[in-house]
Amino acid sequence: MLSPFLSGVRTLSFGDSMPLLCHILAAAFLQLFIVSGNRILAKNINFYNVRLPVDPTPFPSSFKCFTCDNVVDNYNCNRWAEDKWCPPNTQYCLTVHHFTNHGKSTSVTKSCATREECRFVGCRRHREATYTECISCCEGMICNVDIPTNHTNAIFAVVHARRTSGSSTRAASLPLLALVIVIFMQ
Repeated sequence: MLSPFLSGVRTLSFGDSMPLLCHILAAAFLQLFIVSGNRILAKNINFYNVRLPVDPTPFPSSFKCFTCDNVVDNYNCNRWAEDKWCPPNTQYCLTVHHFTNHGKSTSVTKSCATREECRFVGCRRHREATYTECISCCEGMICNVDIPTNHTNAIFAVVHARRTSGSSTRAASLPLLALVIVIFMQ
């Protein structure tokens, strides 16, 4: 005799539960596919194609750098870097990279820096700590995308001085204009 509570409950046989099991497995597979697809897309971020900020600059000649402190690798540093303006007393972006003898990153630190902080660029082998430290500095908006790994890229990269007046271009244009007039007058 069935209890009064179970009289309206239908028992499921193995054949009845198969479609339910298929739906659950399909939903789990779909979630796994979506999560793995997002992970693959996240690894393909192009940090060289970063959009420049559209918010107003806090002061003239202000800039931003990728910033992180002792992150395990460059990808995670750039991916989760704070998006804030560098202080007015800084002019450069600093990158400090620690890595093993086999080239595996152990620590990446990026920040805004002064000229004084950038004086130690280059690579140094720390024998007692069994790692190599490479430091680079660069000038410009979010210029510290890459990490230094050797003496060729552990450098102090400064943008060449730009002309502030158009006087030298005007001076070069006058002889060219005179030459054109002489040619047409002949």
